[in-house]
Amino acid sequence: MERNLELYDVTIVGGGPVGLFAAFYSGLRELKTKVIESLPELGGKVRGFFPEKIIRDIGGIPEITGEQLIQNLERQAKTFAPTIVLGQRIAYMERQKDGTFLLTSTNGEQHHTRTVILAIGHGTWEVQKLEIDGADQYEGHTLHYKVGSLEHFRGKRVLISGGGNTALDWAHQLEPIAEKVTIVHRREEFSGLESSVTNMKRSSVELLTPYVVKQLYGQGTLLEKVLIEHVGTGETVELPVDELIVSHGFHIDLGPIKDWGLDMMEGRIVVNGKMETNIPGIFAAGDIVYYSNKLTLIAGGFMEGPTAVNSVKMYLEPNAQPMAMVSTHHQAFVTN
Repeated sequence: MERNLELYDVTIVGGGPVGLFAAFYSGLRELKTKVIESLPELGGKVRGFFPEKIIRDIGGIPEITGEQLIQNLERQAKTFAPTIVLGQRIAYMERQKDGTFLLTSTNGEQHHTRTVILAIGHGTWEVQKLEIDGADQYEGHTLHYKVGSLEHFRGKRVLISGGGNTALDWAHQLEPIAEKVTIVHRREEFSGLESSVTNMKRSSVELLTPYVVKQLYGQGTLLEKVLIEHVGTGETVELPVDELIVSHGFHIDLGPIKDWGLDMMEGRIVVNGKMETNIPGIFAAGDIVYYSNKLTLIAGGFMEGPTAVNSVKMYLEPNAQPMAMVSTHHQAFVTN
């Protein structure tokens, strides 16, 4: 190890919502903190794929766009001036003789830290693309895997392929903007939240199930129509379409981290209630973690990040307070 590497109390791997809030809380606990994000900007999947998507699963915030949320989290995370490293994917971990960790990124840069919090979501992610001949000619023009601007779809005939929360949320936001919104889904039932499904069925959005997209037709980069096929009968229908949004989820990859010796369950890192992994000094929070009754909301991750930070503090300073006191806490007095 290079002896001139600066030593940090905690290195948070992942600069998405959970990692950013954990960085803020780490500052509250006066831990020397570094955040490493594999992308060239903070925000993770929320900023990359859902900048205009409305987020409603955080207490006290009725609704907020993904971009607004990340801007707020980034400003909050920088309160205590953590070191932020962008564009580096951590690949290798080596425990040193003194118990600290040496982290090495895929470009060879190294980071020295006393503890690690993995807030890497599902690792690196890549959208599941539409596997149809000729689809690539429309990508980035009239075939979309993310929605960068709602205004792009104003007055258009929009087809959404997918049946999860993201597909339903986009349909809800586009309904008052687009000329027409249609959803095709390969199953009869949708996998989104119950309220989202109910609202969709009451809206003007056309729901076609169980259908899959089979062929695209157009000129150059402009779509004109889409052929869909009934999953059960094989019946085909042609739909006039200006824009196609594909929301089929993501391919996820933890990369070399999965070889660190961490206990895994269903592709996620097993932690206990303190967000401790099976490797002392390595903690985890957010989408990457597995434990009983996990709450898969951003708000759940906002609890897990500070929990991991508190565990880091106790790991480094066993006599420290188990958690930071904040503005809503009041000193309790016991009277006889």
